[in-house]
Amino acid sequence: MSPVSIYDTTLRDGTQGTGISFSTLDKIRVAEKLDDFGVHYIEGGWPGSNPKDAAFFEEASKRTWKNAKITAFGMTRRGKLKVEEDPQVQMLLDAKTPVVTIVGKTWPLHVTEVFGVTLEENLAMIADTVAYLKSHGREVLYDAEHFFDSFKEDPDYSLKTVKAASDAGADLIVLCETNGGALPEFVGEVTAKVVAHLGRPVGIHTHNDGGVGVANALAAVRAGANQVQGTINGYGERVGNCNLITIMPTLQLKMGIDLGLDLTRLRELSSFVAEMANVQPEIRAPYVGVAAFTHKGGLHVHAVQKLARSYEHIDPALVGNERIITISDMSGQSNVLVRAEAMGFKFAKGAPEVQTILAEVKRLESEGYEFEAAEASFELLIRKQLKQHTPSFQLLEYHVSHRHRAGNETCEATVKLLINGEKVYTVDEGDGPVNALDNALRKALSPAYPAVAKMRLEDYKVRIIDSGSGTAAKTRVLVVSSNGERTWGTVGVSTNIIDASWEALVDAIEYFLVKKA
Repeated sequence: MSPVSIYDTTLRDGTQGTGISFSTLDKIRVAEKLDDFGVHYIEGGWPGSNPKDAAFFEEASKRTWKNAKITAFGMTRRGKLKVEEDPQVQMLLDAKTPVVTIVGKTWPLHVTEVFGVTLEENLAMIADTVAYLKSHGREVLYDAEHFFDSFKEDPDYSLKTVKAASDAGADLIVLCETNGGALPEFVGEVTAKVVAHLGRPVGIHTHNDGGVGVANALAAVRAGANQVQGTINGYGERVGNCNLITIMPTLQLKMGIDLGLDLTRLRELSSFVAEMANVQPEIRAPYVGVAAFTHKGGLHVHAVQKLARSYEHIDPALVGNERIITISDMSGQSNVLVRAEAMGFKFAKGAPEVQTILAEVKRLESEGYEFEAAEASFELLIRKQLKQHTPSFQLLEYHVSHRHRAGNETCEATVKLLINGEKVYTVDEGDGPVNALDNALRKALSPAYPAVAKMRLEDYKVRIIDSGSGTAAKTRVLVVSSNGERTWGTVGVSTNIIDASWEALVDAIEYFLVKKA
């Protein structure tokens, strides 16, 4: 089968999903993770549509990307307007991305009733926009919206729209199954007809409204599609998009299409994006879910212990997951080894220290900790278990107060620390209790560790872990910190949100000082 590229639209299409939202920093961190994983295209958003997308493209233009091409998304020029005079098209160029994806209308119903233009004007809108962007040196992908619904009613006009984009110089035509209601057989048949008509491969963009988003994309690949567009964990509008976490291992492991991806980090990627979106991971997700390779007692366990493939469709280590046999609480060490070695630690499999680290990870995870997006806390955990970490300070006590008088709110924090054998006591204020605590902590540390002045808290997320416990529920806090050059995540868990926040803040500073040493 021909090579296939992976096009991620989590940062645009994924954010249209109910309950999914990313800050600008979240989007940068997700893009960095996708780039490091090896995804070929990362669609950052729609320039000019909102301040977060504008800030993302500005920040992205300053960075060097190892594997991915950052892509801006927009639409064809408006009807009866010259392409060079359309501000939306100009914003696509201003985003300074090497790739631009534009969406255009395929369905005559939309052209005449939604856009309010003639069918011929729509073809001109497509061709003009593609040609204009190509003339400015951009790689141009054309998304043919509602292509499969349109093809059912008017195949001739549908083919005219993609031919207009192709003839104008589009680098790839992408067929969009926008409503998510088509079935794989039809998607495969139509894709093959378009490939034959254009004389070149196409891309495929599917939604999951009928529960077959991945199946439809696979059918298109078999019919000649050489790019799959989708989102991490299938996030997206309505019930979501084609799930890249499912389709990437299926293409590479099942269909033998080398995507050039290290799938042993697949579960890590899935969990990281879920944490950034502040969404609980789906435990039954194919390949990466906690339950994906979990076996209970009885015949299954007996068979798996003798011959794993008797009840497992792949080796879980291939996708960064692990086998769990709940009856005996058995699990592997691969995740700990892979992540630890990526941080520079070297262990032999089965070494006593690996068992110690694994036991501590399991203990903490049972209490509600998650380390996928808290890599700094994970590294500190390893260092502590290896007796390679000496705390930079010791907490004696802290206090946070909140006063509300005549409409004015004040948050104040006091901390008492032991630093190099000396007691240090400081007070500071902030915009909320966590900010006040962060300010007081860094104020206390600055004389002994002046470098902490370069640190800042970039993001702060809170998740209730066991909501069934009501107000007694545990809280997990994820803090993202930065020194202006890089970011790192830390985690804290407690029934007290301030205690959880303190734990994450301390880890952030300890990690920073370790890296400065």
